[in-house]
Amino acid sequence: MRDHAAVRRGLAILSTALITAGLVLLVDVGITLAWKEPVSSLYGKLKQQQAEDDLADLQQSFPGPGKLTGLTGPDVRRARALSQRFAKQIHTGQGIGRMKIPAIGLDIVMVQGTDTSSLQRGPGHYPDTPLPGGQGTVGVAGHRTTYLAPFRHIDDLQKGDTIDIQMPYGNFRYSVDEAKVVDDADVGIVRKVGHDQVVLTACHPLYSAAKRYAVFARLTQIGLKREGAGRG
Repeated sequence: MRDHAAVRRGLAILSTALITAGLVLLVDVGITLAWKEPVSSLYGKLKQQQAEDDLADLQQSFPGPGKLTGLTGPDVRRARALSQRFAKQIHTGQGIGRMKIPAIGLDIVMVQGTDTSSLQRGPGHYPDTPLPGGQGTVGVAGHRTTYLAPFRHIDDLQKGDTIDIQMPYGNFRYSVDEAKVVDDADVGIVRKVGHDQVVLTACHPLYSAAKRYAVFARLTQIGLKREGAGRG
């Protein structure tokens, strides 16, 4: 009898533990569906702060005294030169600029690189594409459900919505042209076209890496940092 009672108590404890674990799992899934994965988001917040610190340092140091006075000509040409100089001073995982997309409430530091570690810090610049101001297509990737999920609502962007990227050497505004779903291996989306643009990419659909959701936005405005300007 004692053995049977002990077994019943053990089963009751196990049942309670399983029910509790199930409820916790359901809550976690519910939070993730409604917003983003909570544990990785906390880690991502810490990493984003590190990227913020990186960017603050770059804003103070680049381009440096006297580096702008020798640049002449239209803003487009000067932006090309500045972006190339800046590219030589940054490294993978470093916070390099700030991205603001009012239509989806995004205001976040962008980092250099699209490797796993870099994307835990924030949206990552494709290192084989030019930086903002450079000629061609700027590529930026971001998570949709984990590590702050910066591109969670990338599919809500509409034609004409603005994307502002603030770099230590200047501010660049882009206007959304179109969006489409592409294969995850489609590298052609970041090829050069007849105008300068930024392409934002994220996994699609949610919780799957089968496809990529890509937003294409055309460069419409350049505002370069001026000599003597401090932190932006």
